[in-house]
Amino acid sequence: MPMSVVIALDVMGGDKAPEIVIEGADLALGRNPELRFLLFGDEARIGPLLAGRPALRQAAELHHTPDAVAADAKPSAALRQGRNSSMRLAIDAVQAGRAGAAVSAGNTGALMAMAMIVLKTLPGIDRPAIASVLPTKRTPVVFLDLGANSVCSAEMLFQFAVMGEVYARAVLGVAKPRVGLLNIGTEEVKGDGVVRSAAALVRDSGLPIDYVGFVEGTGVTAGTVDVVVTDGFTGNVALKIAEGTASMFTHSLRQAFASSLRAKLAYLLARPAL
Repeated sequence: MPMSVVIALDVMGGDKAPEIVIEGADLALGRNPELRFLLFGDEARIGPLLAGRPALRQAAELHHTPDAVAADAKPSAALRQGRNSSMRLAIDAVQAGRAGAAVSAGNTGALMAMAMIVLKTLPGIDRPAIASVLPTKRTPVVFLDLGANSVCSAEMLFQFAVMGEVYARAVLGVAKPRVGLLNIGTEEVKGDGVVRSAAALVRDSGLPIDYVGFVEGTGVTAGTVDVVVTDGFTGNVALKIAEGTASMFTHSLRQAFASSLRAKLAYLLARPAL
């Protein structure tokens, strides 16, 4: 039998919490029956959501706390006032060895600050990064940093490259991940001093990283690399542009299909492939 993986879950974190968080946990359990959850949040709101999900209720341990970190809370305030919040208790569970990971869709700044204070970072890593796996024309790409660090040094970008490469191997199963640095061009002379210095650090590190050089914005979704590294400011802007473009495309497609009876019939024919 596979070993159980215990996840500490901040059930009150996120715009549509706790409903969407419980729904997500239920979906995750359906795909990974070995999962177990420590749920932190308001029992009065979470209990009814578990009532209709017997499998999740059996796989979860609910820990009541009425406190939650507000979406607009400053990290410093969250650290001082959120010691009993659902986010902090989830992180504490990892520190205590009761869970292997903590998951929260709540306040990003507070989450990073609490994790840094409670869990620290691995030796050789100065700052955490926000990463996401994005679809491409070929295979998925690990894209980081997406907003945790708006200003980055060359050393930080190098560390992100190492973390992204390890993630691609361990989680996505890529045998030899191709790593690129996001830049305004692929030529070695392009970009500012920070990104060029980061390139030199990755290239000359002696680590077994398959560094392919600079990647332009169009290369993120081209599928030619497995890991794309940038600073948090650029990464967050790029992510929001991608989200906005996808939303605009979906809206335009719906309008086109609703424009006439013929278009509606075309939608019915095309729907299985959409």
